[in-house]
Amino acid sequence: MKDYKGETFQKILVVQTAFPGDVVLALPVARAAKKLLPEPVVHFLVTPESGILLKNNPDIDRVWFFDKRGKERTPGSLFKLARRLKDESFDLALIPHRSIRSALLVWLAGIRVRIGFHRSVGAFLFTDVVRYPADIHEVDRNLKLLEIVGWQGESPKPELYPGPEEKAEVDRFFREHGIRPDEMLAAAAPGSVWPTKRWPSERFAEVALKLWQKKQVRTVLIGGPSDLGLGDIITRLSGKAVINGMGRFSLLGSAELISRCRVILTNDSAPLHLSVGVGTPVVAVFGPTLPRFGFAPFGVRHTIIERELVCRPCGIHGGRRCPKGHFQCMTTISSEEVSQTIFKYLDDDKPNH
Repeated sequence: MKDYKGETFQKILVVQTAFPGDVVLALPVARAAKKLLPEPVVHFLVTPESGILLKNNPDIDRVWFFDKRGKERTPGSLFKLARRLKDESFDLALIPHRSIRSALLVWLAGIRVRIGFHRSVGAFLFTDVVRYPADIHEVDRNLKLLEIVGWQGESPKPELYPGPEEKAEVDRFFREHGIRPDEMLAAAAPGSVWPTKRWPSERFAEVALKLWQKKQVRTVLIGGPSDLGLGDIITRLSGKAVINGMGRFSLLGSAELISRCRVILTNDSAPLHLSVGVGTPVVAVFGPTLPRFGFAPFGVRHTIIERELVCRPCGIHGGRRCPKGHFQCMTTISSEEVSQTIFKYLDDDKPNH
């Protein structure tokens, strides 16, 4: 593997077309590149769904979209996008995403230096391969791609930048629900693509009731359209203790709302990383997955609640149902334990930012 330390790269493409949380965790690559190289131009390639997360980011000069799950799922679309990227004359591609399409895209684009992980299905298409360390945080892992170029030092944290549109989006919601600007709030994100990664909705409702009864703190629910059913269950069980914001916000709008909350309760899912990006402390419930996989809240002032069980982990991403049939990794975590943890953040006078 060649050592590129001291070489100047002027135009860089970062490719991360996985899920929104993965995109957030790749943002420090852009920050590190800006610090390391003299006046680099940094472009990011993401899916349309994740693109809004890069809005207003001072480290990213241009965003490219690859609708790989929609209208650009055909091979012809891949070749067409590769031709457009080739016209940009990138001299460095960093590919934290480990799919064959991502590797093929930068190869077809003729980018001179292409650095990715050895676990990538398309590793043979890279000019340089970095070992994928399984036991460090994803932020630190992604920055390994820049070490060949000379990066070293403390890892920058992911940062998101909600703008005037997102602030107005949340302001409208606050007015609709009679939320005072100075009101202390908690956020909760009960959803996940994987059912086994969801702490039971009833427990979220119990926590919301405890926060309201003991602290007069209301809980704002956030999530996408697929989480609407969870929101309905929690709202029905907890009444005025909850404000249901499910399906109301864009990803960056959700980040803005989270930034106005004292703390967020979430599963191992994307809102965890949105919260880190706006500096809000996270209380995360981990069930079938493990924090050491690299997707725990990055940085300090966060708390992970989990159970040590011989059957954990039962998968890298979670699953549709518990393989053992008992779901103890989640059901043995009580609402009382979670509430007591959240109270510590509510009683903390230290601001989020």
